[in-house]
Parts: sequence; C-alpha cells; structure tokens
Amino acid sequence: MSDLSARQRLDTPRTRRRRFTPRVDIEAVGRYSESIARFLGTGRYLAMQTVLVVVWISFNLVAVSLRFDPYPFILLNLAFSTQAAYAAPLILLAQNRQENRDRVSLEEDRRRAEQTKADTEYLARELAALRIAVGEVVTRDYLRRELEEVRELLDELKAAKKPKKSAPAKSVRDVDESV
Repeated sequence: MSDLSARQRLDTPRTRRRRFTPRVDIEAVGRYSESIARFLGTGRYLAMQTVLVVVWISFNLVAVSLRFDPYPFILLNLAFSTQAAYAAPLILLAQNRQENRDRVSLEEDRRRAEQTKADTEYLARELAALRIAVGEVVTRDYLRRELEEVRELLDELKAAKKPKKSAPAKSVRDVDESV
C-alpha cells in the first residue's frame, strides 16, 4: 500500500484545484439578494412597476408608428416572466436566510430560558435554606423570654440559699410574758 499514490488512496481526501472558477462570497450574495427581495415587496416598487406598465401599454397603443410591442404585448409578458423567474428564487433565498436567523434566535432563547430556569431553581433552593436558617436563629423576643426565665431561676436560687433569719433572741421580758 505504501507504493500507492495519495490520489489512489481512499483515506486521503482529494484537494480540489479551482483554477478558473470564480470565488463568490456566499454571505454577500445572500445579503444582496435579501435587499432585492425586500425592495420587491415595497409599495415604491409596485408604484414604479405600475407606472412602467401604464407607460409601456399607452405608448404601444398611441404611438402607432413607434410601436415596438404591439397589442398582445409579448415583450411585456416576457419581461414579467423574466422578473418572476428571478424574483421567486430571490424571495425563497431571503426566506431561507430568515429561517436560519430565526432558528439561531430560537436556540438562543431556549438557552436563555434554560439558564433562567436553572438560576430560578438555585435561588428558590437558597431562599428555602435561608428560611430554614432563619427559623433556627434566635429572635429578640425568644432571647428576652429565656433571659427572664434564667433571671427568675437565679432569684429563686438566691432566695433558697439565703439563710433564714432566725428569730431574734427573746428578751427577758418576752420570756416572762410567755410564761
């Protein structure tokens, strides 16, 4: 197999040699065709075409000696056919390019929607975690109540530990009176 030339090998792609074929920028052709298709759909074009047809027909009906397209207006028909033959593919090309742009836009919108959904779900989880964490945080009222209970317990302990004052020693007089 080593003696086979690169031209005969199936795993080697051929290099095309375009010596005499013109190089055309596909995007430039597409943009130009879209501009023509946009122009064909305007009221300005329709008005210009109407004026041209009216002038064409009136000239060929009135100027008998200068007629170049007599009554069935074959040349005008040919002009319209030629125009239609070029307009239809241009319009289709413009529609295809618009469809491609729409598809790219739709894919971008889907990507953004997925990202927005993921962000929203993340924020919802974070919010839930914060709510749980806030539920476990000590509030001011709760802390006051706990401190009040601790103070009451301390007061009770102090009261329990204080020696009770023993009755004062009875005086002689108190003893005499009790007897």
